[in-house]
Amino acid sequence: MVFLGVALGWGLSNAHAGLEPSGGPPQPAAAARPEPTAGDVPGGPTAPGPSTSASASATPAASAAPTAQAPKTAPAMPPSTPTAIAIPAVGIEAPIERTGLNTKGWIAAPNTNDRNLAAWYDGSPTPGADGTSVVVGHVDVKSGPAVFYKLGALHKGDTIRVRREDGTTATFAIYGIQVFRKKDFPVDRVYGGTGLPELRIITCGGSYDKKHGYDGNVVVFARLVEPKPDQKPASKPPAKAKG
Repeated sequence: MVFLGVALGWGLSNAHAGLEPSGGPPQPAAAARPEPTAGDVPGGPTAPGPSTSASASATPAASAAPTAQAPKTAPAMPPSTPTAIAIPAVGIEAPIERTGLNTKGWIAAPNTNDRNLAAWYDGSPTPGADGTSVVVGHVDVKSGPAVFYKLGALHKGDTIRVRREDGTTATFAIYGIQVFRKKDFPVDRVYGGTGLPELRIITCGGSYDKKHGYDGNVVVFARLVEPKPDQKPASKPPAKAKG
């Protein structure tokens, strides 16, 4: 578990494909970091971890918007492979492919020829099932911004919807977004179970230099919730946009 987590922290940081950003992708505001609440499990993702921050040159997101009422936590769903992800707040709609480990023990990143593609790590639970599911994707590729370029602009309370092979949609509410530097990547905090069905979305982030790429990862923490009565299921993603 430790080996895998450290490898992922380093692997995604080095999966950056070479776009030199102008201003860079949005980075999470400090107010968006996960905070302990009555519903959090001690020792889970909201437990105190290393102090991390994005570079001063990064563009901060607006302060996390407070929600009037926290969505109701939903019970775990039966396992089913994810096929698509939608995050309406930042206009993300993308197919999800399955990925495993590469020869270096890192989670293999999605194909860089397809900018609008996310990947579910099949060593983690399927989204909506009991446990912490992991979805990864590029922030940018050589041809431009990629699927999770706007991930750092999300706020607490924003919704993520994952369509699954069995026709159901798992709905998650975000309770934290944070940048972790790769050298301080908190494995247990990110991947550890909380006793609830949860989702982590991970992409590159932090400061950037041409030689080493991004020095960290943006991590979104989200929890399975009951969908709102008027909420539409995750739509089928558009045809893959090649490079």
